[in-house]
Parts: sequence; C-alpha cells; structure tokens
Amino acid sequence: MKLTLLLFALIVLRYAPDAHATDPCPQLRTQLASDEVATRIAAIACQENHAWFRPFIDADGRAGGQTVYEAENDALADGAPAWRKVAAYWNGSGLGSTCGGAGAACRSFVVDTPWSAAFVSWVMRQARVPGFGASSRHVDYVRAARRASPTAPYRLVAPDEAAPAAGDLLCYVRGQSRALGYPGLLGVLDAGDGLPMHCDIVVATQDGMAWLVGGNVQQTVALRMLRLDAQGRFADLPTRSAGDAPCSPDVPAHCNLNRQDWAALLKLVADRPASLLATNP
Repeated sequence: MKLTLLLFALIVLRYAPDAHATDPCPQLRTQLASDEVATRIAAIACQENHAWFRPFIDADGRAGGQTVYEAENDALADGAPAWRKVAAYWNGSGLGSTCGGAGAACRSFVVDTPWSAAFVSWVMRQARVPGFGASSRHVDYVRAARRASPTAPYRLVAPDEAAPAAGDLLCYVRGQSRALGYPGLLGVLDAGDGLPMHCDIVVATQDGMAWLVGGNVQQTVALRMLRLDAQGRFADLPTRSAGDAPCSPDVPAHCNLNRQDWAALLKLVADRPASLLATNP
C-alpha cells in the first residue's frame, strides 16, 4: 500500500506543473511597447502565435490548434492572408526575398522556402534588438553567439547549462544522420560549416514550464511547451538519437514533436545600456 501511494505521489509531482500551466501569451502580447527588450521579443512572438489562432505543441510533443497553414489564402486572426503574412516576415526581416510583390512567384517562394529563421529575424527587428544579424539560416546567429563579440546580443551555452528566460533562443539541429548535441555543434560552428537548424523564441518560464514560439512549425507560428526542473532548467529534453527509426505506428514514441537534437541555448544579454536597447539594429 505504501509503495502504491509513493508511486502515485511521484506521478503527481512529475506531471503537476502541466495541470497548472497557463498560456502566458494573452497577457504578454499586450506589452509590445515595453522598455525591456526581452519583454518586447516575447510580446511580438506571442502576438504572432495569436494571429495564427494559437497553434501549439504540448509538453508531451502533441500538436493541436492548427487552423490555417502557410500556403493558404485564408485570413489569420489579424486579417492577413496566411501566405502574405509569411511574405511580410521576409520583407520586414531585413532579408531580401522575391516577395516584393503579391503574385504567384511570391506565393511559390513562401511555400518552397523554409522561413523559421526569417521569422526570428523579423521578431528581433520588430523588437529593436541591438546587434542582431538577420539571416535566413539559424546557424549564422548561433555562430555569432558562439563568437560572442562585445556587441553581440546573445551568448551560446549548452541547453542544460543555464535556466532559460524570456528572449532566449533554444535551437536544434535538423535532418542529420547523427545527433550532434552541443559538443558536435561546436565543431561545426568553429569549422565555419553550414548546418540546418531550427530555433524557437523563449517567451516565458512559469509554472514549471518553458513556453516558446517558433515560425514554420507545422506550417504555422506555434507555441511550444517544455518542462523545467526545480532549478528552472530544461528537464529531460526529449532528444533524438543517432539511428532512430522515423515516426511511424511501429514506434509512436518517436512521433513526439519535441524529440529533437537540441544543441544550443542562446542567452539574451540583458545588461545593456537603455540607450542601446532603444536603437534599431
């Protein structure tokens, strides 16, 4: 009987944060004019998640809430057709694209070109993050954080090395035959090689949960939930391993959308002079 009660208590403690976790974005999205750069980053990212009707990936890697997708002409919650919204991310990010117009070429570009890095770049530009170098490749600003120049807005650490906070970026490596992890990523960065990656923006940490927003996630701007431990660090990040079988009915555990090759946490440098935080990149 005591063993049964102990097991029950452990289960309750393991999943208790989920029961009390509340989406922070409805409150955060009202703070677009905040004096704090981290809050502005979070507010803008949350606003876009709401524009896409709040799609999400829960802490167990299950997706929900997808209503409109990137290629569609259906209106988002803010009235913009979905594909034109993606074009706006490109055009407003500081990156060049073929989406200067509104024709078929632009729509094809939106459908055929990964836009998650353009989304991050757009958010950073809208939030007026000083020193952030816009790029269509996540690896470029991950490498900039690795080099950590005096004016760089981010510093690179391992995902389990520090507690995440609003404005940080959590990144994984995509499409590799082997899992690199943080040590393998450092080798690629130092060699100057390219690498397909994806980064989500941390918007809040509360209730034992990290809340992140990413673009081009399930063809939307989605909110992701990841559990935190008692120290506020990522708790047992679901990690893809070398040789994993693909998601299928035979191995449903591998269909967890949070199960990735998590390799980088980019910590926002918060102690910048207020005069710098108010300037455009």
